[in-house]
Amino acid sequence: MAAMGHSKALAAVLTAGTLWSFGALTIRYMVDPRDYRWQYLFFRGLTVAGILCLYLMVRDRHRFVENFQKIGLSGVVGALGLVGAFIFFIWSITLTTAANTLFLFSTIPFIAAFMGIVILKETLRPITWVSMGIAFIGIGVMVIEGLEAGSLLGIVTGFASACGFATFSISLRMRKETPQFATVALAGILCAVITAAVMQVQGDSMMMPGRNILLSMVHGSLVGVGLILFSLGAGYFPAAELNLLSLFEVVGGVIWVYLPVFGINEVPSMLTVVGGCIVSGAILLNSLGSRQEPVPAKPL
Repeated sequence: MAAMGHSKALAAVLTAGTLWSFGALTIRYMVDPRDYRWQYLFFRGLTVAGILCLYLMVRDRHRFVENFQKIGLSGVVGALGLVGAFIFFIWSITLTTAANTLFLFSTIPFIAAFMGIVILKETLRPITWVSMGIAFIGIGVMVIEGLEAGSLLGIVTGFASACGFATFSISLRMRKETPQFATVALAGILCAVITAAVMQVQGDSMMMPGRNILLSMVHGSLVGVGLILFSLGAGYFPAAELNLLSLFEVVGGVIWVYLPVFGINEVPSMLTVVGGCIVSGAILLNSLGSRQEPVPAKPL
């Protein structure tokens, strides 16, 4: 694939963050969201898997099957981590404010860094340790808000979702040849299978209001297309800059549900804003303290 250049890479990454930032808003438009979590996850999982499989078939043609054969055990672990992240995200966003869930998401780089120490025996720069401490102080502030607002379970599941995404990140570092796109496609398939099994055990119908089906497919498209764009541009930036760019998704998501023009007008509490600013400041500190050079993107 021909080089796309820095400006196009930046546009691709920012577009990905913009698409992802509309995820929380999409869920807010659901009819009775707490009653249709499993159904929403089922259709969204199928959509994510479909988009990524289609992309891989167009990109790799006859090597399409090889991508899935290369997944390996670490890829399966990563896919299961994503399934958990998908599930816990829906629970969190329907139990607490979008701001709480999204600011917790911004801690993924720190959670992945900590998991890298434990699992991969990696070492961290002192500035990263300081940044992690600051970030978890911010989480503590949001936990206090959750206790006061009665949405502690939403915060716990939001943190669990972030841990799931961090697990996916670690799985790619455990085995460099693990194909990212195929792993995410597998996660979408497993999400659909697991949620279908849950609904079968509970005796629930897979169907839900047509509006919710459409929203789940829109959300799955945002995730799938965003991932493709992000991966195309990510190789042009060091990890620290990508962490900063990821804040675009978080801040955007909080703004969309707040702006009256979208009809939600969800105003975050003062503690949520303070905790979120602390977490964002930690990411800024860690990114500015990094002197890592860009490296070519590995095949996905």
